Amino acid sequence: MRVQVKYNDEILIFESEEPKKITEILKNFEIPSSTVLAVYDETIVPHSSIISEDVSIELIVVSSGG
Repeated sequence: MRVQVKYNDEILIFESEEPKKITEILKNFEIPSSTVLAVYDETIVPHSSIISEDVSIELIVVSSGG
């Protein structure tokens, strides 16, 4: 499977022979899961979602502070 990840105006490519959770893909790119929302088909999806086919996801950076 091939996952295209849009993150901070970059396109990152992740490939795997086996299904992977979004958290595993984020770890591969060294992106802390607490800093982003994963969006697939205009819907926010949990980081525990398993990807088993070619897809494109977008990562939206979340920020907090005062």
